[in-house]
Amino acid sequence: MGRGEHNGLRGVWWLLIAVVALGGGVATASEMGSALQRERAYRAAPVCASVPVRPSACVWRQTFTVRTADLHRGKRNESPEARLSLPSGKPWRVTFRQTDPVVSELEPGDRVVGLIWHGRVVEVRDARGRRQQTSDGPVGWPEDRLGGALACGSFGLAALVGAVWSLFARDDRRHARAASVVRWHGVGMAVLALPTLWAQSANDWPMWSIPAIWGPLALLVLASMVAFAVAAVRGDLDDEAAPPSARPVPPPPEPAGAPGGTQGPGGGRP
Repeated sequence: MGRGEHNGLRGVWWLLIAVVALGGGVATASEMGSALQRERAYRAAPVCASVPVRPSACVWRQTFTVRTADLHRGKRNESPEARLSLPSGKPWRVTFRQTDPVVSELEPGDRVVGLIWHGRVVEVRDARGRRQQTSDGPVGWPEDRLGGALACGSFGLAALVGAVWSLFARDDRRHARAASVVRWHGVGMAVLALPTLWAQSANDWPMWSIPAIWGPLALLVLASMVAFAVAAVRGDLDDEAAPPSARPVPPPPEPAGAPGGTQGPGGGRP
């Protein structure tokens, strides 16, 4: 397989990845509006005047006793969970998106307060006042959706540009290298979204802090991408030429008077 065919297959592969990433980014961004509405509705929900007998838009605080808490660490597709029980003894299973800060500290027999909204426990608070959203909790979903849209969108666009570039210039080594530079810088912009989300969540910053942090970092990566792509097209990133093969060293001249050698003046026999 020639270099052009190899670059063409790689370009097709990256094109498929770019389409999937862009589709994921669009889908994630489309969910952000509904996630925002749900979180605002929860924050504005009134406190229930009495124990709701059916799923209600008001918030009810219910005391639970912890039966078991399983973090499911090391298990794929298994969320941390806690099995709670009402004062009547009725069991209630609650799952979480992460282990900290509450569920990792729960022990059997502990008392926790669960916030019930629309018939589901959306938040759990322990005796020390720490709180944690459950898998059904609406808080934090808009930020996650925004971060996912930024990550998938930036990577998908860069991968698309790099893939199309490599397909149109698959026989040109310099342009193929520039396309690779564009693609991998897209990976860098996507990875930047992870620490940005972590910083926003750990410090409880507002949602606008995500683009405020990620944007300048992404611009730096974008500037680096342009600089390296231009350098690749100019040939500045080409591998250094291989060292020239060693030239054969001629044999040293034979001394005068040696057999087959050239006799100097007076070098003959008398």
